[in-house]
Amino acid sequence: MNGIMNWLENSFAPAMKELFARPWIAAVSATMQKIIPYILTGSVIYFYNVIQSFVPVLPDLSAIANYSFGLITLIVAFMMGNQCMEKLNHPEYITICGITSVCVLFMVANVTPDALMGNLGPSGIACGMIVGLFTSLVFHLWGNLNFLKDSSIPDFVTSWINAIIPNLIVLGITMVLTQVLNFDLYAAFVALFMPVSAIAQTLPGFILICFVPAFFYTLGVSSWAFGAITTPLFLMGIQANIDAVAAGGVATNIVTSESTFTLAFVTMGGMCATLGLNVLMCFSKSKQLKTLGNIMIAPSIFNINEPVMFGAPVVFNPLLMLPAWINSVIGPVYVWVIMRLGLLNIPSKLIQVGQIPAPICSVMVTEDMRALLWWAVLFVIYLVVWYPFFKAYEKQKLEEENAAQK
Repeated sequence: MNGIMNWLENSFAPAMKELFARPWIAAVSATMQKIIPYILTGSVIYFYNVIQSFVPVLPDLSAIANYSFGLITLIVAFMMGNQCMEKLNHPEYITICGITSVCVLFMVANVTPDALMGNLGPSGIACGMIVGLFTSLVFHLWGNLNFLKDSSIPDFVTSWINAIIPNLIVLGITMVLTQVLNFDLYAAFVALFMPVSAIAQTLPGFILICFVPAFFYTLGVSSWAFGAITTPLFLMGIQANIDAVAAGGVATNIVTSESTFTLAFVTMGGMCATLGLNVLMCFSKSKQLKTLGNIMIAPSIFNINEPVMFGAPVVFNPLLMLPAWINSVIGPVYVWVIMRLGLLNIPSKLIQVGQIPAPICSVMVTEDMRALLWWAVLFVIYLVVWYPFFKAYEKQKLEEENAAQK
């Protein structure tokens, strides 16, 4: 076990951190983080709409969601180009590359007044990412040429030329493909992403989406790094649910941010479901663990668990890593089963306000009072998983404290 832990700590975790720090990967991750305010803006309006359904006299604020979350693909395209240029050290192209990515997106998506909201909404987020990466690649390659760097031409003229040429290349290539060859790039990009989305909307896919970030989190790698992969899948899933309900159907996609995070079942107390561990710490015989538990319980109630993960600690702690991994599998399986059996509503509204205490947020996101019961049952299950491992860790701490007093 010590050999495995040493390998994880000294080889595997540093290698993963180095991988996620590479410019192209870091840019994708940063883009997914920077679009969160627009997702949250939409979430607030969807939450408001729940209240409005009970109080019809309240004004309709749907336009706010339509022109924030509803344009998420456009925002992603801009931020993708913007962040790639920043991470690749091309400060002169940070703005222009982002804007050009948007121009390319409009052409790829064949944007017309009728298609504007549809093709630039969450269903096209994969297209926005690919367009941003393609535009960034052209700008990156052109930037590395240092064209006219040492010429006698005034700097402002040089900057114009170095913006115009990659613009012409990117838009020219896109025009040939979409306008001359009549190739539907938008449909191709979406189709390219659909198999991944289809796999994600299965129980094994749900387990992987929950387990992999949790596993790396116990190695000290932030779960935010996986937002580049999960955010598009989550947004496509919840948008499909929203559209289905609006058309008079029912929500069927379980794998959404709402079911994974806002529901606070899989992430009860935070990723790895650490609320149970925190509660056990509050009643520990160890003075250190009890003190830490009392300090950390408030953030845990709001599903913020960095203090527990790094303070208990769970990170690189063999006795607590294993139950964290087990819970990251139990959570998605539990949610999948009760939702598939119709015992709990599948979320059909964009509500990503993850720091509302559970089970309040659980009822809010599902609009189902049964969430109270299922939250309590799962809390007991998590508690049972944590208990034997916690007691073994507590025994170690008590021995350390007794030795220190001698």
